[in-house]
Amino acid sequence: MYLDRENFAAWMERIMDRFDLTDKALEKLNKRDNMLEGERLYDNQDICQLLNISKRTLQRYRSSEELPFHSIYHKTYYKESDVHTFIRTHFDRQDEAKKNKENNEGK
Repeated sequence: MYLDRENFAAWMERIMDRFDLTDKALEKLNKRDNMLEGERLYDNQDICQLLNISKRTLQRYRSSEELPFHSIYHKTYYKESDVHTFIRTHFDRQDEAKKNKENNEGK
């Protein structure tokens, strides 16, 4: 099959227009955040990536009620403020444990 230059340019322009439409649609999806009471909601995958933990560890945090969550249509979400609070308290405990360990080793 042979395409002349004009046909090729027309097809490439149509393809590029289609890419532009797809790009705009993806941008809209990325800008649409899940919100609850004016706060951003994170799902399980977001939290696992943010905290660099496994799904099982996340389940343990939920079960021990260390990390509050909301179930909406059988999907688990976490409020941004709850995640920030969890991070602050969790890392404070880790810092205290390190200090205690260093003090015990120094004796």
